[in-house]
Amino acid sequence: MGEVLTNPYRGKGLPDNAAALLPSRDETAVARLLAMCPAHGQTPLVNATGLASDAGVAAFWIKDERGRMGLGSFKALGAAYCIAHDADQARKGDWDNALAGRTYATASAGNHGMSVAAGARIFGAQAVIYLAETVPEAFAERLRGLGARVERAGQDYEASMQAAAADAAENGWSLLSDSTWGGETGPGYRVMEGYLQMASEAAQQVPEAPTHIFLQAGVGGLAAAVAAYARKVWGAAPVIAVVEPEAAPAVIESIRAGRLVDTEGPVSEMGRLDCKTPSLVALNGLAQDADIFVTLSENEAAAAVVQLADHGLATTPSGVAGVAAVLSGRLDLGPDARVLCFLSEGPEDG
Repeated sequence: MGEVLTNPYRGKGLPDNAAALLPSRDETAVARLLAMCPAHGQTPLVNATGLASDAGVAAFWIKDERGRMGLGSFKALGAAYCIAHDADQARKGDWDNALAGRTYATASAGNHGMSVAAGARIFGAQAVIYLAETVPEAFAERLRGLGARVERAGQDYEASMQAAAADAAENGWSLLSDSTWGGETGPGYRVMEGYLQMASEAAQQVPEAPTHIFLQAGVGGLAAAVAAYARKVWGAAPVIAVVEPEAAPAVIESIRAGRLVDTEGPVSEMGRLDCKTPSLVALNGLAQDADIFVTLSENEAAAAVVQLADHGLATTPSGVAGVAAVLSGRLDLGPDARVLCFLSEGPEDG
């Protein structure tokens, strides 16, 4: 059974971190570039009345990212937006060749790599995606289908990122991580900025302000971006909960320590959330904006996948993690609660 940790840094941020870089709260640049993308379209907000009854709350809204730009997850808003931003800065001719001759390298557990591959292809660049040995081959095939070169490296995300960084430095490629760390914040910061689009859409779609927002975290980019925007729109009122696998408690352990720490654990079935080290900028933001941190068991995630499928919302343990924390019954939200969650990806065979 997982745990719940109240954030001691809420509204203040991590100690001795007054000048820390925080996630963007300005969605205007994202909206401008996406308006020029023919694949872009708003994703739906599902009014999950059946799940509200199951959870004993007044309203249960789920932002459904499974169809985002045809790539199957919210990650379409991250790296592809970052690459579009580069293309906008560099363009001298047509969009198709704006980044010709440039190569982007990254590590991924699947969906971030899809976004890098798609963005590179749109603007004439190349993509090299590094996958850990534990990432399903189905993701590798989907990446190759978008024109990316796939390299296998290491047993976990961190090892594959080290390989990507080393090869990028050796070959003069652009490293496009969805994480940030000391000395490397630019691309990951821009990726998180892209995620503001779904937060902005959700804020316009909900009929009234949520009282609770549940956000799944791997390195923490989705959670930090949405939390930052939620504070901009709704202020201090919503309770924001960050949800991680028990096997990869990178954010909760860093909050407990008051600084970024590396964690260890077994491989989680919540594969896209199975990250042992948080993004530095995401951690800075969540320390200030989140109220509680929750770890989720493998069984709780698996049960929620089945429960959502019964309601016509097929997804994965990673995609359902925020919803799973609500459905676990471990948190007493109260009958008047209005809950907002994000279904971050579709099923792996979808």
